[in-house]
Amino acid sequence: MSLSLLGACASTPDEKLPHMGKVDLERFMGRWYVIANIPTFIEKDAYNAIESYQLDPDGTIATTFTFRKGGFDGEEKTYNPRGWVRDRESNAVWGMQFIWPIKAEYVIAWVDPDYTETIIGRSARDYVWIMARTPTLTDAQYAALVDRVRALGYDMAKLQRVPQQWP
Repeated sequence: MSLSLLGACASTPDEKLPHMGKVDLERFMGRWYVIANIPTFIEKDAYNAIESYQLDPDGTIATTFTFRKGGFDGEEKTYNPRGWVRDRESNAVWGMQFIWPIKAEYVIAWVDPDYTETIIGRSARDYVWIMARTPTLTDAQYAALVDRVRALGYDMAKLQRVPQQWP
């Protein structure tokens, strides 16, 4: 195997993150439990993290991110970033704004055909989120998603499970 072919298999932080060919925005909307992530500073020590999306009439995406800080009985935190689709052909590349004027890339790298599991990432490979429609996954489901994240070129030592506990 040539070195150029090996290089094509490896990803670099400057390389665009691959994304889904086409995302059905209506199906993607709704509640997603954060199963694992490489957390932002906001998400460190988050429990019961949920990200919810709602497509607004103007085409933007109202986002609600909630979690408990420090434990299952910790203080509830809520953030409301605004998203918008940057790539209308695929609907898989979004912009996300938590505070003005800071805008971040948000890439739907993978979603299963039933829209029950997804991986969200960034081309910088600094943050990633494994999310599901249910708060828990089987070990096999989780392992398969972790393998997908690894294949995207992320530093797996930084990936953390997000504790989820629901009645």
